[in-house]
Amino acid sequence: MDTVRINEKDNVLVDLSTGHKAAAEDIKEGSDIIKYGFPIGFATCDISKGEKVHSHNMKTKLSGLLSYDYKPNFTFPEREEPFEIMAYERENGEIGIRNDIWIVPTVGCVNSAAKALADKTGAIAFSHPYGCSQLGGDMETTQLILKGLITHPNAGGVLVLGLGCENNHIGEMKKVLGEVDEKRIRFLNTQDCEDELAEGIKIISELKKIASTDKRTSVPVSRLKIGLKCGGSDGFSGITANPTVGRVTDRLCAMGASAVLTEVPEMFGAETVLFERCINEELFTKAVSLINNFKEYFRSHGEPVSENPSPGNKEGGITTLEEKSLGCVQKGGSTPVVDVLTYGDKAVKPGLSLLNGPGNDIVSVTNLSAAGCHIVLFTTGRGTPLGGAVPTVKIATNDNLARRKKNWIDFTASSFDTKQAADELILLIKEIAGGKETKNELNSSREIAIFKDGVTL
Repeated sequence: MDTVRINEKDNVLVDLSTGHKAAAEDIKEGSDIIKYGFPIGFATCDISKGEKVHSHNMKTKLSGLLSYDYKPNFTFPEREEPFEIMAYERENGEIGIRNDIWIVPTVGCVNSAAKALADKTGAIAFSHPYGCSQLGGDMETTQLILKGLITHPNAGGVLVLGLGCENNHIGEMKKVLGEVDEKRIRFLNTQDCEDELAEGIKIISELKKIASTDKRTSVPVSRLKIGLKCGGSDGFSGITANPTVGRVTDRLCAMGASAVLTEVPEMFGAETVLFERCINEELFTKAVSLINNFKEYFRSHGEPVSENPSPGNKEGGITTLEEKSLGCVQKGGSTPVVDVLTYGDKAVKPGLSLLNGPGNDIVSVTNLSAAGCHIVLFTTGRGTPLGGAVPTVKIATNDNLARRKKNWIDFTASSFDTKQAADELILLIKEIAGGKETKNELNSSREIAIFKDGVTL
């Protein structure tokens, strides 16, 4: 079989036809299994050279909370001249790469009305089940995510649709929003009017008329914000698609753009790779808290921090969370970490930011959208039709997936020549930023999901 040793320190090889691992040498029971140059677990028995290495003979080394020392090891990338993209310039100084009309419910009770309005007008409704019967920080998270969507520059106009009696009624939502462009962001309480559909159609027609005057102009790509996500990963994710996206991240950040990496549980086991790239000790401390707080969230619910990978990941050749994480973080390239964000924070600094949130695909994509990302680069080895509020670029890790699911996949990054693949992906990003629709847009796969961690009344 054809195999590759990813890093000279590795004691496993990757089968190029399946993505699974085989021992590159005899490995003694209790010894580390090394991939990507780092431990991804330990051998639970003696493993002979050439023998398959997977769940039957290795286990994770992850446990509870850890302490870390700040050991910076990064260099700022050499500045690249940014290319131009065609985007919409907003009055507040931001740019958008789409000019859609969005309907954002304050509460799940009006989801059916939002859908009816979307069907009648062509606007895009983002349904969710929350906004009432929530308390404390759980409610605040819902409000902050909705705020990020309501104020997103990819929307040419937004109808905020409320019921009237919910905890998160429009009056409360306005307090969270603060000052907004009232020409572009409109509000409708469905309990306050006789015919909410007629009133909603009227408002959306007005928003469409305003948005129709917007024109794309040439702006530097340094104003673009990209989200980084993987889902349905396989054994190729860490050697084809994720390194390709990492190269794209490095190049765009060198041009002054912003990139955001989330999926905190899929940093477990690879966190030191990110910690040493934090640009100062204060940021390092925030990054450590990001990791340990999420581990504590697992522990508070009686769950092990290593409760990952998924069944699909394992079928695709990934055995432990360390292995998954070391492949996952490669989407962040090698650029320094300039910020650590949580729910409600916007990505504003050029360079790579880390964003709080789980690995769940649709929650992650929603978090990235709410943080202001214009586009999400989504690598996958198993495939998914999922799409978020912003263009969600599906990047296949292998040719077989790309052939089978052409209606899902936007780009194939199956080559080990990640430099060439990155050059091609950057060209596609330029086209998508300029208006080319992604497969999720063509298929009308546009959804949101909000992280839930609290009491429901």
